[in-house]
Amino acid sequence: MFELFKTFFQIGFFTIGGGYAMIPLIERKVVDEKAWVNEKELLDLIAVAQSCPGIFAVNLSIFIGHKRKGNWGALVSAIGTCLPSFLCILAIALVFQPFRENVWVEHFFRGIRPAVVALIAIPVFRMAKSAKINRYNVWIPIAAAFLIWMLGVSPIFVVLAAGVSGYVYGKYLKEDFTDPL
Repeated sequence: MFELFKTFFQIGFFTIGGGYAMIPLIERKVVDEKAWVNEKELLDLIAVAQSCPGIFAVNLSIFIGHKRKGNWGALVSAIGTCLPSFLCILAIALVFQPFRENVWVEHFFRGIRPAVVALIAIPVFRMAKSAKINRYNVWIPIAAAFLIWMLGVSPIFVVLAAGVSGYVYGKYLKEDFTDPL
């Protein structure tokens, strides 16, 4: 149990940029180092964590913790993931107010934005590779992003439509359009 807490506390403490930025560290810790899940299981857990309400990183830690140690593992993993953020926000709230208008602090936060984007982009490309995104199906994530971003369609409807489409495709079409790029 302590190993679950310690692992997710480290992941939560050393990751800047939110849940998606945590994916490379989660992958390294729970797939490569600990072998708690394999790459395919992690990809499936990421898909489920994204479609569940709540904080993505916490959802993912709950699923991994539950897989390892049941309900108590889920709880311990969730606490380990949330506690570093809580402590950091508490510390910032206590000392940040006098520095809020400081131009250096403002530039610092503006400067880390591109790094956070890169931290999010890396797992997206890895997940695309693991999900076997190729020239035949690359239109699916592009269409989903377009529907959500440009047309304002609720992500819930996009996820439901993708799930139904995947079921119909797997059940009735079953053609294999794999194309190694």
